[in-house]
Amino acid sequence: MHTLQIRQLTSMEELREMQQVERGVWHMDPIPVHQTFTALHNGGIILGAFDGDDMVGFLYSFAGFDGTAPYLCSHMMGMLPDYRMGGLGESLKLKQAEIARNLGYTMITWTYDPLESRNAYVNLHKLGAAGAVFQANHYGEMDDEFNQGLPTDRIQIKWDLTSEKKHPEVTVDAEKILLDGGNNHEPVILGGLEKVETAANEQVYFVAIPADFQAVKQADFEAAKSWRLQSGKVFQKLFDHGFQASDLIRKEDFSYYVFTK
Repeated sequence: MHTLQIRQLTSMEELREMQQVERGVWHMDPIPVHQTFTALHNGGIILGAFDGDDMVGFLYSFAGFDGTAPYLCSHMMGMLPDYRMGGLGESLKLKQAEIARNLGYTMITWTYDPLESRNAYVNLHKLGAAGAVFQANHYGEMDDEFNQGLPTDRIQIKWDLTSEKKHPEVTVDAEKILLDGGNNHEPVILGGLEKVETAANEQVYFVAIPADFQAVKQADFEAAKSWRLQSGKVFQKLFDHGFQASDLIRKEDFSYYVFTK
């Protein structure tokens, strides 16, 4: 394998090559090149990861505006299966941030599936971004292999490019776990969610997710559905009461979100 190179995509030919990677990742129709080409020339950043001459991953982002400030909306990132475990996602995001800062952006935002522990770990722990908003069934029904048959819950990330977030050392406190994995790896809500409403001075809670949600989905679809529905209840309660996802602690069978005020 050649050393992977990450560079900005600039031509229609490269954007068409990106479409082939999209098909390989999602097994669905890719983004039209007239859309990506327009975004590219209006504040967007589109990156390709190359193994030799072959594109094996991409990151697509476009300019956004909330009525007050501009930001970069990072819409889609994908890597072919053989390239998903070597830190390529983090490298793409860091290159995106470098270019975004040079263009004058101060924030990047994107959404991800909160049950995908690898994505959560990169977003929260490695990059130091904040899980700022919970969006239940954000996209409605989707037919790709990662989302088919389940509500498309998402956490919206806000990555402040003007500061470097430092994570304090945190260990999981069993008394503050709201959702954990049971003896059969099923989701178990502990102690009821009313504690989030009544413990006004509490500053941290922990929420478990499977270490490999896609493996759970392939082995037992009903178990995956239960994780989606039970975690959604807990996430919604926490976000409704002023908490954000600030970190992820990885363990063998389950990973634990750290939620802080």
